[in-house]
Amino acid sequence: MSKISRRLFNSGLAAASVGTLAFPSISLGAVPRVVVIGGGAGGATAARYIAKDSGGAVDVTLVEASKRYYTCFFSNIYLGGFRNYGSIGHNYYGLSVNQGVNVVHEWAVSVDPANRIVTLGSGNTLYYDKLVVSPGIDLKYDSINGYSAAVQDKMPHAWKSGTQVQLLRNQVMNMKKGGTFVMVPPPNPYRCPPGPYERVSMIAHQFKQSNPTAKIVILDPKPKFSKQGLFEAGWQKHYPGMIEWISSEDHGGIKNVNATKMEFVTDLDTFKADAACVVPAQKAGAIAMAAGVNDGDWCPIQPASMQSKADENIYVLGDASMAKSMPKSGFSANSQAKVAANHIRGALTGSKVFDARYSNTCWSLIAPDDDVKVGASYVAGAELIDVESKFISQADDSSETRAANYQESIDWYNGITADMFS
Repeated sequence: MSKISRRLFNSGLAAASVGTLAFPSISLGAVPRVVVIGGGAGGATAARYIAKDSGGAVDVTLVEASKRYYTCFFSNIYLGGFRNYGSIGHNYYGLSVNQGVNVVHEWAVSVDPANRIVTLGSGNTLYYDKLVVSPGIDLKYDSINGYSAAVQDKMPHAWKSGTQVQLLRNQVMNMKKGGTFVMVPPPNPYRCPPGPYERVSMIAHQFKQSNPTAKIVILDPKPKFSKQGLFEAGWQKHYPGMIEWISSEDHGGIKNVNATKMEFVTDLDTFKADAACVVPAQKAGAIAMAAGVNDGDWCPIQPASMQSKADENIYVLGDASMAKSMPKSGFSANSQAKVAANHIRGALTGSKVFDARYSNTCWSLIAPDDDVKVGASYVAGAELIDVESKFISQADDSSETRAANYQESIDWYNGITADMFS
């Protein structure tokens, strides 16, 4: 590992020394520079593959504020008691030591596309030839009247990497006997379409063991949701009478949330909660907006490369991207990162660029040994990422198949985290 890489990993103070030229390094024949913002499934994977496959021909810097990253995927499994919290946490040591990625633990606060400069919270700057933006989501708190960042600890969303999922689990485990848990999923589009309903399943699993007379009410802003038939059949089988899903067509919309009284006012009724999870509408992370690669809440991309449609030197991955047919998931981000990494390496080193191919699978655990999945393979069309083939679990799948799905999801988790961080 280079001296710069070691200093960056340990303190981030050498960031300024990386960017000493006010123009792209490749123009002088020097080693080209790639900056990656965001260390999740998209950013960490892109940084690893660009560094690994270029064999040192590209200098890669990863900017991620958190020193330990907790995956949003599998956080529901933690809520259900199937994993401990530490098992979903990962660090960036492998990327730095094994792959030579310069890891800077700071916030990226602005991007100057004209001069190809990223400014960090410390005031240090990084210059790039290619920039990868993979910031995940920000939450639109004001999309639900009465909900705000100020009350999120009372009604956790737990929809971003961090410790809120621990808070939510504590509230679930300590909810009064026979009480009511209210779940408010987000409107489309949002991170992990089956996620809110797997979350309900995992909370119901906990209640079945320790609070069997508890109730769960889902106040959905949508008229339908991903894998709805599979979830509802699973709820009826494993948690009969415990879960009530109310669509937007029935409750008429949430008019107000009162976190002090733990009340949800709708046209249908006012629902009182003893504990709650509220997930508001979402948009691309703020740095994508600062880079000017968004069109409204999300960032349009070129289907063959994940390049921003606004700037050919910027690539947008994962939840922040407007990838159309692909859901906003960790699997999708990882798949997109490999396409972008190949394209970036080709552009900077002249290596072969392969045709873009994408894939995704979303597993959802409903109960022990009852896991359902949905997924697809995708190709790059002229304007969109198009579905090539797709699959979904069937209602009459055997118990052995459902149990095998769960084991498959564990193997996937182990594989993707190694792909991101080793």
